[in-house]
Amino acid sequence: MNSAFENRREAGRELARLLNEYANRDDVTVLALPRGGVPVAYEVARALGARLDVLVVRKLGVPVQPELAMGAIASGDAFFLDERIVDYAGVDKHDLERVIARERAELERREKLYRGDRPPLDMNGRIAIVVDDGMATGATMKAAAMSLRHAHPSKIVAALPVAPLDSEARIEDIVDDFVCVLRPERYFGVGQFYVDFDQTSDDEVRELLDAARKDA
Repeated sequence: MNSAFENRREAGRELARLLNEYANRDDVTVLALPRGGVPVAYEVARALGARLDVLVVRKLGVPVQPELAMGAIASGDAFFLDERIVDYAGVDKHDLERVIARERAELERREKLYRGDRPPLDMNGRIAIVVDDGMATGATMKAAAMSLRHAHPSKIVAALPVAPLDSEARIEDIVDDFVCVLRPERYFGVGQFYVDFDQTSDDEVRELLDAARKDA
């Protein structure tokens, strides 16, 4: 099949069209999941006239197959583990703890790099639109939503350009709304639906966050 999106920025513009009900409101914050979710979220926030911030989440990849998520961690000590995948992949306690320690260190590095000394935006009573460039197992979005619950938003919206056909069912217990441009039956990975799916760099993340703050 032909790729659905030229790049992440185009995907964000497509996604924003489905989120028009949240446009030009003073109680909406768009939260990007770095790094790939930031270019998408930047376009969403710009189209909606909303503030943009990051919610740092790290996938816990199976040691022998890192792209397969067995769980995720997020800012605020949120932790999600899919025991079925842990058992299926035969991950022992030592390997699991090693993966968690490595990803916690990377999460802290990114928090400092992207936010510096700025505190997270106050989400109490606000609508949080959580944006990534796509979804595979749902572990990352689950961890993000679990982290957000502690901040007491009025509503959590999971917003994605592309996700598997059964994706909404995977996270419906933790988010309040689910918005997705494309939910194909044949799904092998997020990159399948992009022409340009090069890794988003730390520099690009910081540039987009700086640009969003100047526009606010």
